[in-house]
Amino acid sequence: MSKPAYKRVLLKLSGEALMGDDPYGINRGTIERMVADVAEVASLGVELAIVIGGGNIFRGVAPGAQGMDRATADYMGMLATVMNALALGDAMRHVGIVARVMSAIAIEQVVEPYVRPKALQYLEEGKVVIFAAGTGNPFFTTDTAAALRGSEISAEIVLKATKVDGVYTADPKKDPNATRFDSITFDEAIAKHLQVMDATAFALCRDQKLPIKVFSIIKPGALKRIIMGEDEGTLVHV
Repeated sequence: MSKPAYKRVLLKLSGEALMGDDPYGINRGTIERMVADVAEVASLGVELAIVIGGGNIFRGVAPGAQGMDRATADYMGMLATVMNALALGDAMRHVGIVARVMSAIAIEQVVEPYVRPKALQYLEEGKVVIFAAGTGNPFFTTDTAAALRGSEISAEIVLKATKVDGVYTADPKKDPNATRFDSITFDEAIAKHLQVMDATAFALCRDQKLPIKVFSIIKPGALKRIIMGEDEGTLVHV
């Protein structure tokens, strides 16, 4: 059996990915499929950290948040990511994966705080580390949290899981002639105005020479194929 192409990776999951076909919330079947993919990768000895978004939960309260102070709304979003992280960690426990949830905001009665040396220790011990609450600061997205945590733990790559199987020349849902890039440089993506991540996250990955792989989390076996170095998704590199 061939060896994994990566030893340590940072997986970025959007909150929306947990919804499945539901309008908001967590779809049990969807989270179980994701956990099965993670278990397959963990069994290969790959050190895996996860940053998760909160859009699936915040979407349910978004109408009531209209006109709300931006910082307050962002803190609500951070708490939504904690809820998702707890659900993901619990689902992993049910299949025998040892996971640790670490929050960027202090709620120690619920989850332990993010401490970089402790996170590194957990990864080295073979535990899956789930980073919650984004960066702990308003005005920053969970994409930025993924770029930041990926840099902090010396991940070899950020795996951005979406509902689309890569980066395209245009929106493939709107343009039938859109084609997928197998790989593209950071500078080319900027020049072509391709929305891979938000600008802050993208700039941080570029500056740290941290490649990004964009792939579809709903495509069966895609995560493992990436880990094994097979052709899957789009690689964004220096």
